[in-house]
Amino acid sequence: MRKCLLLPLALLSAPLMAAELKIDVEIPRLQVAEYHRPYVALWLEQPDKRHVANLAVWYDLKLKDNEGEKWLKDMREWWRRSGRSLEMPADGVSGATRAVGTHSLVFDDGQAPLKDLPAGEYRLVVEAAREVGGRELLRLPFSWPPQEAEKQQAQGESELGSVTLELTQ
Repeated sequence: MRKCLLLPLALLSAPLMAAELKIDVEIPRLQVAEYHRPYVALWLEQPDKRHVANLAVWYDLKLKDNEGEKWLKDMREWWRRSGRSLEMPADGVSGATRAVGTHSLVFDDGQAPLKDLPAGEYRLVVEAAREVGGRELLRLPFSWPPQEAEKQQAQGESELGSVTLELTQ
């Protein structure tokens, strides 16, 4: 009788493992005459480019009269897929522009947008646009939920540095 009780108790005390998606985005140091921090959008899409969920949109939140919002459309792909129908600032998505360096975001399957994400093939999309600068877009494919730990990396050429997607189960 005692052994029957111990196994369920041991299972209850074991830590529950959650699937996790970690993203590192590098904003490179550029040697240009007039530098402005880039606007960056991160989102999930299906292989046919259908928008699934916004993860983050970094833009100038502090400009008077929401002036920073008018430049969001410079991230053309994101703007066409979801930005123009999104009311900004979007809770849990909007954030200030980031300085030069590597910035990390972590999402787990217990929170939106991964909580309700059906199993399937997806792509992480990262788009950056900079005033008096260029525009760049990177895509990293992945399967959700992850069957094993996986790491993907893409290297930008101008507005983005290294973008790393790490999946754990």
